[in-house]
Amino acid sequence: MQTAIRGVEASEYRVGEDEYDIRVRLRPESRVSIDELSELTVPDEDGVPIPIRSVARIETGVGPAAIRRVDLRRVVAIEGDVLRAPGRTDDTVRAEVAAILDRDVEWPAGYRWEYAGSNQEEDESQSFLQRAFVIAVLLISLVLVTQFNSLILPATVMLSVVLSLIGVFWGLILTGTPFGIVMTGIGVISLAGVVVNNAIVLCDFVVRLRREGVEKTRAVVDAGAIRLRPVLLTAVTTILGLIPLTLGINIGFFEGTLELGAESSQWWGPMGVAVIAGLTVATVLTLVIVPVTYHALDELPDVVRRLPEMARARRLEPAARA
Repeated sequence: MQTAIRGVEASEYRVGEDEYDIRVRLRPESRVSIDELSELTVPDEDGVPIPIRSVARIETGVGPAAIRRVDLRRVVAIEGDVLRAPGRTDDTVRAEVAAILDRDVEWPAGYRWEYAGSNQEEDESQSFLQRAFVIAVLLISLVLVTQFNSLILPATVMLSVVLSLIGVFWGLILTGTPFGIVMTGIGVISLAGVVVNNAIVLCDFVVRLRREGVEKTRAVVDAGAIRLRPVLLTAVTTILGLIPLTLGINIGFFEGTLELGAESSQWWGPMGVAVIAGLTVATVLTLVIVPVTYHALDELPDVVRRLPEMARARRLEPAARA
């Protein structure tokens, strides 16, 4: 029936650079009447052509133009756009639609609904970025353990990554920037590399001073004072470099133009806010928390080695009193 009415593409006709499809179907007078269509034949089990009216009932009606299936199940796709407004994101719209569908719509037996499209893509992106962040942290930790031949220093350095997340969340809250799965996630992953670099600069100098015989507390204080400039320069240069991208500042050097609020800021803005805010807070906390953590955890191996002796002394103490 589809071949008879809509036709089938048999070949192409070329005129110069233009191509035209050659479609074969019934003549117009043979496909306007139901009686004419009912005379079309189909082969039976033995290959004998029989009229369609012998095996089917033909009547006018309304049906779907196409049947769409996902995982062998029939689906109907409904698309919609989101009205952009302050504080209105795709997640809030999806939550509102889900509440209406669950509360006001009575679904027949066997019917259900689910989100697809951008929501499905965001879930896949979120899963990928989570794996990427875990792999990045593990690789950084592996390099640190190999470099310092210790577990205390890598734990101290990786603490700065956790501290950077504080700045990321506060930066998004203060600027009113929604947490975008893709760009904010990329910003957090890239932020981990910059923050870890600052912590390595600080901790490596502490280890170097300790090897020269400097007392631990003095080494921590001197490292913070001497390495203050490199840490601040790394943070400041990164922040200044991301400000034009975050604010959408477009400078035309050849035209001598300055454009504010470029469209690219809508895409790159969340990443810039995450890196700038996270690096600002992490730099301050790295100069304070990381040295203090190193000073506290440096004695942990000695404490662990003394635990058997301390336990043995506690067992002998009652016997000595008796």
